[in-house]
Amino acid sequence: MSLLLPDAGLLFWMLLAFGVVFAVLYKYGFPVITSMIDARKKYIDDALKEAKEANERIADIEEQCNGLVEEARQKQMEILREATAAREQIMKEAREKADAETEKIIAEAKREIEQQRTDAMNAVREEAAKVAVAVAEKILRKELAVKDRQQAYIEKLVDEVKDGIKESDSK
Repeated sequence: MSLLLPDAGLLFWMLLAFGVVFAVLYKYGFPVITSMIDARKKYIDDALKEAKEANERIADIEEQCNGLVEEARQKQMEILREATAAREQIMKEAREKADAETEKIIAEAKREIEQQRTDAMNAVREEAAKVAVAVAEKILRKELAVKDRQQAYIEKLVDEVKDGIKESDSK
């Protein structure tokens, strides 16, 4: 017997044992293994299909989110525009109200100034009249101190009144 070459009997029994093991595995082992491999392949295919569907759903959701974000931005811009318009309107109304109030105050001040001017003019006239009366009184006292002059002045006044009556009758 050589170490590198087995005997024919050993070779026969090894082939027979291998054939029996192969037959048993072929009958009972390989179908179980192939069914497990097929089941695993089916599970992986289903998982890939579900992952693809999930990715599509995620893409749809992202599109919806982008649409909502864009809609929110548009609403934000619209709200900002409305707020700006409202601010401008409020400022315009405040300016108009301030202008009206200013005009009212100016008109009131002008009226008050005019009233004070009129009062001052009346006071000046009244004072001038008092001075004129006082001066006239002093002049008349001096002039009428003499009786002849008093009589002449009275006759002159009577003549003027008669002339005034004649003129008013002729009209």
